[in-house]
Amino acid sequence: MRGLPLIFAAVFALVPTLALARTVPAARPAPGNPAQTQAMPELPVGIRTQSLAAGAQTGRVEIAVAEGDTPVSVRSVQPDSVDTAAYRLTFATLDTNADGFIDRIEAAAHPALNDEFKALDIKRRGKLDRSDLAGWLID
Repeated sequence: MRGLPLIFAAVFALVPTLALARTVPAARPAPGNPAQTQAMPELPVGIRTQSLAAGAQTGRVEIAVAEGDTPVSVRSVQPDSVDTAAYRLTFATLDTNADGFIDRIEAAAHPALNDEFKALDIKRRGKLDRSDLAGWLID
């Protein structure tokens, strides 16, 4: 029974603090200059770029922003060219342990497959079979 008054005292001591926290509006940063397009930083070797006008737009998403903030739009564009040879492989060549799958370690021998492995592994098994690689296989 002696501890109960202490608990009430602690709770009542917090009530004004909690009430204040609810009534004080969150500080919003002062409006600055709207976002502006800037030159892209230097890209790593192997990354190619193209003008947005060079390919057909394949998608567009408008991201919701607070009123008064700069609108944000994300567009995807069909590449003007693709190195299709980089996306072709012979299954048996990469399946070095002949278990019928290409695992993460085996995929590392093929740069494009290594980069796309997670996207292709839709079953989340950590390995790919022939059906996972439809469109990539030469054999």
